[in-house]
Amino acid sequence: MTPFITRAATVLGILTCSTFAAHAQDCAERGALDVQYCDANGDLVADTPTDPAQLSDPDTLVFAYTPVEDPAVYADIWEPFIEHLSEVTGKDVQFFAVQSNSAEVEAMRSGRLHVAGFSTGPTPFAVNLAGAVPFAIMGADDGQFGYRLQVFTQADSDIQEISDLAGKRVAHTSPTSNSGNQAPRALFPGLGVEPDKDYEVVYSGSHDQSMLGVVAGDYDAAPVASEVVDRMAERGLYDPADVRKIWESDPFPTTSFTMAHNLDPALAEKVKEAFFSFDFAGTALGDEFEGVSKFVPITYKDQWAVIRQIQASNGVEYTPQGLAGN
Repeated sequence: MTPFITRAATVLGILTCSTFAAHAQDCAERGALDVQYCDANGDLVADTPTDPAQLSDPDTLVFAYTPVEDPAVYADIWEPFIEHLSEVTGKDVQFFAVQSNSAEVEAMRSGRLHVAGFSTGPTPFAVNLAGAVPFAIMGADDGQFGYRLQVFTQADSDIQEISDLAGKRVAHTSPTSNSGNQAPRALFPGLGVEPDKDYEVVYSGSHDQSMLGVVAGDYDAAPVASEVVDRMAERGLYDPADVRKIWESDPFPTTSFTMAHNLDPALAEKVKEAFFSFDFAGTALGDEFEGVSKFVPITYKDQWAVIRQIQASNGVEYTPQGLAGN
């Protein structure tokens, strides 16, 4: 079955509380989850509904990857996997090109998105507001995975270390981004500068835009995800000689691959089978994500613990208001 591509519809920049209106469920435990979800087993993600009438078994599975600078390019890159997902599940699969983190979360929340890759920082919003259940991450043969927060400036800049960002114009990506905003806000004060207080924060909208803005001189520096800037360099989108890295963090988990909590259990198992049986070798996906050879099983509770810690230190609340503007 050949997947087809759609463009995301125009989405309001700020989501209102009414966008996320839902009927509350009666349950003893839900933690940080929205009122329409329950978490009886304490794994921090929404439980599969016990009422068969609430399960979803669509004829067409809708798949999305994180917001990127050129969705058409990534639609082509993901095509081999989408074909594999279709073959394993027996479903048509549609690629949905999302324009923002908010749009992606809202799409799963509303039932229009069934399987999706969410960026590191927005993953907790997807889990708590949209019932997303992370189950996989891209990794190497030995099961290792992760990326680093890196800070770049122009090659000839006088910025040598994080404390030199004081008084500068620095591009963060979006409020929910881990490496593009949350981690810098949690880590940079210990390195000598506090974002918004010691330097001007300008939201660029994406890691791609932040990096290109540094190259163009629009920003003095930018915290970005290593996996994104590495791929940009490989595609010739910027010359590494034009920039200089001044700092990098320990590794963080990369994009989480999730499914809607209410997928029919038999279909959910087929989706997992498709991910864990996919062979990256010789595909456009394998070429794009260097060092990645397979999808590795993960849990939100374990692998996103450090991200939740960073977000808690920044006072992040998993609410529509916290997600708005992304």
